[in-house]
This record gives sequence, structure tokens and C-alpha cells, in this order.
Amino acid sequence: MSGAIDGAYGVFMRNLETRTPVEAIKELTILGVPDDMIEAIRARFDAEVLEVKELDEPHVVVDHGRETWYTGPQKADKYWPAVEKILRRQGWEDDGIESLDESSTRIVSLLNHPQEKTFRSRGLVVGYVQSGKTTSFTSVIAKAADRGYKLVIVLSGIHNGLRRQTQRRLEQQLVEPNPTQWHQLTDSEHDFRPTANPASFFGTSSRIKVLCVVKKNGSVLTKLANWLEGASQFLVDTPTLIIDDEADQATVATKKINPLILRIMKSLPRSVYIGYTATPFANLLIDPSAQDLYPRDFVANLPKPRGHFGTEVIFGRDSVDGEDPEDVSDGYDMIRQVPQDDVELVRPLKRADIDTFSPAMVGSLRDAVEHFLLTTAARRVRGTGNPHNTMLIHTSVNTAVHLSYRRPLLDLLDRISGGLKDPECLDRLRTAWDGETKRVPAEAFGETKVDFDALVVELPGVIRDCRVVMDNSSSEDRLDYENGPVVAIAVGGNTLSRGLTLEGLSVSYFVRAVSAYDTLLQMGRWFGFRNGYADLPRIWMTDELKNWFRHIAVVEHEMRRDIDRYMTENLTPLQFGVRLRTHPSLLVTARAKMQSAVRASASYGGQRLQTHYFHTNAEWLGRNIEAARNLVSAARSQAVEHTNDGPRHVFRDVPYTTVLGFLTEYSFHEDWDVATSEMLTEYIQKRVRNAGSLRSWSIAVIGNPVDNANAFSFSDEVTVGRVIRSRLEDSRNDYADIKTLMSRRDAAVDLRGKFAGVSEKDLMRAREEQAGRSGLLVLYAIDKDSEPATDKAKEFRVGLGADDHVIGVGLVFPEAVGPDAEAHGYIQADLSGIVIEEEDFSAVDGEDE
Repeated sequence: MSGAIDGAYGVFMRNLETRTPVEAIKELTILGVPDDMIEAIRARFDAEVLEVKELDEPHVVVDHGRETWYTGPQKADKYWPAVEKILRRQGWEDDGIESLDESSTRIVSLLNHPQEKTFRSRGLVVGYVQSGKTTSFTSVIAKAADRGYKLVIVLSGIHNGLRRQTQRRLEQQLVEPNPTQWHQLTDSEHDFRPTANPASFFGTSSRIKVLCVVKKNGSVLTKLANWLEGASQFLVDTPTLIIDDEADQATVATKKINPLILRIMKSLPRSVYIGYTATPFANLLIDPSAQDLYPRDFVANLPKPRGHFGTEVIFGRDSVDGEDPEDVSDGYDMIRQVPQDDVELVRPLKRADIDTFSPAMVGSLRDAVEHFLLTTAARRVRGTGNPHNTMLIHTSVNTAVHLSYRRPLLDLLDRISGGLKDPECLDRLRTAWDGETKRVPAEAFGETKVDFDALVVELPGVIRDCRVVMDNSSSEDRLDYENGPVVAIAVGGNTLSRGLTLEGLSVSYFVRAVSAYDTLLQMGRWFGFRNGYADLPRIWMTDELKNWFRHIAVVEHEMRRDIDRYMTENLTPLQFGVRLRTHPSLLVTARAKMQSAVRASASYGGQRLQTHYFHTNAEWLGRNIEAARNLVSAARSQAVEHTNDGPRHVFRDVPYTTVLGFLTEYSFHEDWDVATSEMLTEYIQKRVRNAGSLRSWSIAVIGNPVDNANAFSFSDEVTVGRVIRSRLEDSRNDYADIKTLMSRRDAAVDLRGKFAGVSEKDLMRAREEQAGRSGLLVLYAIDKDSEPATDKAKEFRVGLGADDHVIGVGLVFPEAVGPDAEAHGYIQADLSGIVIEEEDFSAVDGEDE
């Protein structure tokens, strides 16, 4: 039998000199070689090819223990060097190229070897909104093609504009540098249209690559699925890479698109599906046990590019998991308030009002338009960076509302133009410009401030060039950046809310009502790169939206940290589900996409929590003062030990029930979404119940030295001087954000030793050694008239201005391990239905298994 196989294999190998492997196998069938022998020949050939390939690309250990077949670009590569050359020509610097090369190599290393017999892998790559995801997957495609992947299918959003944009990018960077090496099934003008003979694309020379860029549309994907099924016998030998751009849109939990993508994968025996998105919440919550697109094989983060304006950079975030709040960015001062009274004047609040709605050019919208004109003029003076200038107005998804903005905006531009001859108008514009450039200094971004006298010369030309563009699904007007510099105020909805780049976007006016993290993030077109004008962008939005974005910055930070565990701990998405922090008012994603999600294990363990948002009305503050005094009175009577070091009092070994009583009386501000009284109570009770920790607490009161002018009494024996905490400048009534309440030194008030300058990690280690599993609660009495302490602080802080003194609270929790760590406030994919086969080490050499 082996001799017959050897003979038939020799015939097969000779046929390969003029035929493809599929054609050579077909020839053996015609010659009457039995099916079992053909299968043996195919397996032998696959093994030899893989062996030869691995001589060129040996298995190595990379990324903290992950084995991979791909070690990076080689001298003979064609496609990646072409991409790199184009990027350098476009002005990319060495560090940017190096980062892209490293991250794309890591992603390709997670793919299957193209010569493996069969594979249908599923992965996910998480980037940032407007951060160069297209460049990343273009580089991944190029490197995969260099190693033998032949068919590339890119699912590019649901709108024609994004599909055309992606098609053109791939043509420029992949096809045009190597035109004889690619077949294109789509082009810039046409989505997929079936050809008469699909076999011709896969039955010829294996060196030719095939590119197909399609939008996620039911009829288009049906045509592609039918066409691929007609070529099924040739696809057996076709390693395929499927890139799903905007993978959380239309892909997950849809009745039509999702089954079609799965059907396409079924016709491709050698295929890797990679979802690309900046908002992966829906993808991470797919049921892993279903035959769906849960990223079973890998999830990878893209590095944050240098100079990228993301959620945290613009909005800041609160600290998490033992971070020092003082080390966490509070964002740039680029957000401007849309008063709640303006909202009903710039978008209809009821469906019945849509057809008759006419927007008012309220003060906040006028300020935004004027800043856009000033910014565009300043950029013309600088003469650097992106040549385009765009403003986004996004108040409603309804196209009728968009159209209603045209005439009022044109009239506003005419009024501003006429006002340029009025000294009073010019003085107002000068004051606005000087105020904005003081709040966000150009020097902080390596730029030079443009004086008003220099930019005012450019204003007439800017207003003359400014277009008002209605860009939505029913308009014929579109932003076109390919025919010269653009100055445009774009009013739109969903066509502007995902994927498409608004070139030179410097001003956004955003009051759109949304209900989910991913929708909110994708509508934030202001994320991205602002080379040459990083000091100038501004965003007008409501305070509620601002706080939502700040919360999402925390969600993103924790999510990316979890994703990094896959590499650092050599885990797979079937072993560990990424946890997503929830919000009391926002959904993580659409409800249909969360049906399989479960509450996740999370913890306040090892964290230092501190209140920094407060109401300023007397009634709210008075209730908190009473709660604090009740706590101190209880602690005095229950504590095993009371120490007093001047203005610092510590009561040790207070029962946890006393802390729970305080949490029922004290009111946390609703914007402090780190925790609520209910969440903290449930967390403490679970730790007490599950592991016996947090049964005892230290209660501390921290203040300043006492004098007659600043004394605050928590009880007869506990009087301290009030502390000073001014607030960040904000126009809201009954609101104060002090940003930082508690120092790291204060978090060690119940410990022995000196802790000035120690790291948060060292502090928590010291707490574990000295306090064990006890918690710490710290009270502060903040002076109601607290003023900024320095001239620098006065630039962005004002007096606290509260009706009564403010009680701040800090909470420090010991590290939590095992069942001690369980809490709520997170969701993740349900991994309970997954059975992972692990290597069995029970059998010893020489024993029967």
C-alpha cells in the first residue's frame, strides 16, 4: 500500500509543476486513484508544506509565553514594505512606524498558520475611536498576505461612504504598489457583484491575492455567500482573512447580517475572522457557547497612538484599583456647557414636534459657531496641519431636524459677517478668544498663541468659504474632502456618527440623547488626532453628557486592562471574560446584545475611594453633617482604642455595623458613579459573609489645627479645624467638584510609620501587614467658603460657595482574594457553558492510561 501511495504521490508532485494543488488532486481522481489514497496524499503534502514553512518561520515563544508561527516581516516580503513606504511618504515618523509594525506583528502572530488544514478562528482587536484602526488592519492584511493568506474580505460598516473610503485606502496601500498581485472583486464605485466564474479567482496561480470590500448589507452579503458557495471546492486551499470593521455594528444579535457572516465563514474551511472596533462591548458579551462570533481565540488591544485625543484625555476619569487620584488625568479644559434650558430649543423633545421644529440660535450654539470661525482663522494664520476645517452639530437623528438648521445657520453667519465692522462685536469676539486661549494655553501643546489682531484679518474669508452641509441618509449633500480645503458646518446624524473621519474637526455641538456606551462613544467624532491645532478644539454639551463620557473613560480603562491579561497571563477569552463596569442610567450596549451577559466578580479591594462631587444646598449638607456626627459618637463609645494626634483622631476596631449605619444616613452625590450607598453596603456585607473580612474598621477624622475661626465639632471631644478644598470652575447651581479630597498620607492615618511619598502599592502592602482585613473610613469637614490657595489654582478653581460646611468621606479597603473579592457593578460574557480540555498529567510513563 505504501508503495502505491509513493507512486501516486510522485505523480501528484510532478503535476504541481504546471497545476495548483487542487488541480493536481483532481487529476488523481481522473486517473482513478482511490479516495482514501487521495486523502493520504493530501495529508502528506500538507505536512510537508507545513514543515518547509516552519523552517522559514519556526515556532518561537513571544508575548509572555504564547507560541506563534509568525516572527515578523522578512526581506522577501512585498506587501508590508509597500505599506510602510507609503506611510513614511505621508509623514509617519520612525516611532509611529515601529509601534504599528509591532502591534500588527502581534496580531498576525495570533492568526493560524495559512498551511494548516482547516481552521475557523475568531478574534477581536480593540482600538480607540478615530485612532487609525484602518491603518492597523491594512498592515495586518499586508503581513498575512506576505505569508500566504490569499483571500481578504473586509466588512466595512453599513454605509456606502465608509465602504468607499475603506476600499480606496486599501487600493492605495495594498493594490496600487503591487497591481499584478491582486484581483479586486469590488472597487470604489461598486460594491460586490457576482462574476460568472468564481473558480477562476481561486484555481489559478496561488500567488495572486483576492480583495473584496463589502458593506454589511443583507442583499450584498447574500450575493457574496452564494458566490463563495459556488467556488467551495476551490476554497479548500484558500487561506482567508475576514476583517469586520466596526464589528459591534450590525454584526451582533441581528437577524440577517449575523447569520450571513456565519454562512460566509462556513464556506471557508481556512479562515480567520477578526473584528475591529473601538466599542467592543457587544462583542465581548456574545454567548461563548453558541456557534456565533464570540472572540474565542484572542482579544488584543491596539496601543494608544501618540497625540491621540481619546475619552480620558478630553474628559478625564476617576481613579480605580489603588491608583493615586492625583496621578490620574482630569482632562483638558475643552468642554463647554450647553445649559439645560437650551436643549429644548436646539432639538425637539417630542416626536410630534419634529415636523414643525425650528432651532433657535441660542447663546451656547452662537458661541460654538463663533469659536469655530475664530479657530479656522487662527489655523489659517498658522498655515500648518490638516487643511480642512469642520464643525459638527449633532442634536437629533431625524433628517427633518437637520434640514431645519440650514437657514438659521446661514443667517447667523451673515450676522457675524456684518458684525465684523462693529467695534462692540469685535470686542466681544476678542474677549472670547483671549478667554479660550487662556483656559487652554497653546504652549501646552507645543503651539504658539495666535493673536486676535492676526486672525481677525482672516475672518471675512473664513465666513465667505464656510458651507452649511446637511449630511444624512436622505440628503445628497456630503462632506467632500478630496477637492480642495473645506470649511464646513456639518449638521447630521448616523452617517456622521461612526467610522467616517470628519477632517479638521475643531468644534462640536452635541446634545443628542443616547442610552448606551457604544452609541455615545461612536457619536464622539471629536476623538482622534489634532496635529497643528491640538489647543483649539472645543466641545459644547450638557453636564450630564460630560459626566457620562467621564464614566466611560473609567469603563474603557478597566476593559483594556482586563484585555491585557490575555497576553500577560497567557489566557484565552474562553478562560476569562472581560468585565464591563455598569452605570445606573446607561446601558452597556443594546439590550438585545446583552441577553447572555452575567453579573461579574469585581471588587473594591485594594482601592482608595474618595468623594469629590457635592451638592451645595444647606438641607443636603445638613443631613450629611448629622450622619458624620452620629458616626463619630458611635465610634467613641464602641472603639477599642482612640488616639488623638492634634487635628487627627483615630478610633480603632469599630464594628462594621456602625459603618453600615453611616452609609444609610450619608448621601453620596449622584455624579459619583464609583459607588452608591447600596453598592458599598452590599459589598461590605458580602466580604463579611464570605470571608470574615471588614468586620472591624478604623474611623478617622482629619482636619487642620484648631482656632476660633475654623473649628468644627464632630462631638464634644472631637473638634478639628476645617480643611480647605476649593472647587473646579463650573457654572452649575448646587454643584461642586473638588477633584481631590484625600492624600495618600491620610490613607495611612491608622498605621504606624511614615508614608509620605510612598507608592499606592506600597501603602496597600503596609495596610495588609498592619491592619489585616480591616477597613478605614475617613471624615473631613470642608470649609464652605474654601478659596483657591495659589494664583495658579485661581486659573481654574473658584471658591466652594456652599451653604454649609461639607462632609467629605474617604474609604480604604484591604485587598480581596478569592470569595472575598466578590461584588457587583460589572457584567461579562457567561463562560459557564464552556468546557476547556486541559492536558492530563495524571498518567505516568509506563502506566496504562
